[in-house]
Amino acid sequence: MTDKRRLSLGLDRYSGLWIWAALIVVFGVLRPDTFLTSTTLHSVAAQQAIVAILALGLVIPLATGVFDLSIGANVGFAAVFVTLLQSDHGLGMWSAIALTVLVSALIGAINGFVVVVLKVDSFIATLGSSSIVIATQTIVTKLQQPVPPPDAGWRSLTQTEFFGFQIIVVYMLALGLLLWWVLEYTPFGRYVYATGGNREAARLSGVRVDKLIFLSLVTSAVIGSIAGILYASRTAPSLTFGNTLLLPAFAAAFLGTTQLKPGKFNVWGTIIAIYALATGIKGLQLINNQRWLDDMFNGVALIGAVALAGARLRAAQHQRRIKAVEVDGGGSDADTGVLAGTHR
Repeated sequence: MTDKRRLSLGLDRYSGLWIWAALIVVFGVLRPDTFLTSTTLHSVAAQQAIVAILALGLVIPLATGVFDLSIGANVGFAAVFVTLLQSDHGLGMWSAIALTVLVSALIGAINGFVVVVLKVDSFIATLGSSSIVIATQTIVTKLQQPVPPPDAGWRSLTQTEFFGFQIIVVYMLALGLLLWWVLEYTPFGRYVYATGGNREAARLSGVRVDKLIFLSLVTSAVIGSIAGILYASRTAPSLTFGNTLLLPAFAAAFLGTTQLKPGKFNVWGTIIAIYALATGIKGLQLINNQRWLDDMFNGVALIGAVALAGARLRAAQHQRRIKAVEVDGGGSDADTGVLAGTHR
């Protein structure tokens, strides 16, 4: 057993790091003059920070066993709303940010109400919510791109540098640390994983499952609004930007379940997946600058990640069946894991 573990080189938990390193080596050899530069490092880190924040926002609802497909639309709406509040209605930066976060929390609460109280499947509920948010954004903007406020403090919110990196990277890492601590070291985190692993078992154990699902959707919406606010500060908000982030964010979240803590949605696995994907895309762009590369790479990654997560789940279930037979000649097989709980 020990020899097998040594020979595996940690591929069961750290394959993303090995792939990331391999991509750096390959593209570094192919494009050393443009890929292996501090400019590329800093630009990739800053460009992917928004996607990483969005993916982190998905980790809690997914770990709880529900989807939030409205988070992309929420990002776009938050970016537009916080900009309009400042440029068209004269609100100060912090007042606009606070009101935007509050509105997004309300969107998350509505999602939670529909899923928990009305018993609508989370996939359908948040897909419908996404369409409503997009329609609301169209009403508010009249399809006109908002003009960024002239406030210098608004730009410095994300443009300030920290050891050569835009401070938005620091925000992302700080959020990652907070979510990691919550999921790994608090009762809330344990209840989240219990609910996502086996909802009925968690309910019978006294976990307030419905409350956790509600809070997970509110949390997702709030983090999505933070991503939108930071995006609007970094560049003029696009009316379609939010939904373009949905695919890479989900791809990273599911790929993250194959890293560090296999079978669980986790913070650092998600961040590793984000930057491994981004490194691959950046290298391909430097070799062959085609606009379709992002979508192709992320689509393949998402399919591969879900397939791998499903394979891990089936293997774990098979091992439990074998153990059950060995112990008492039978036993029940509770559906636990990444995909089993993510159905509501």
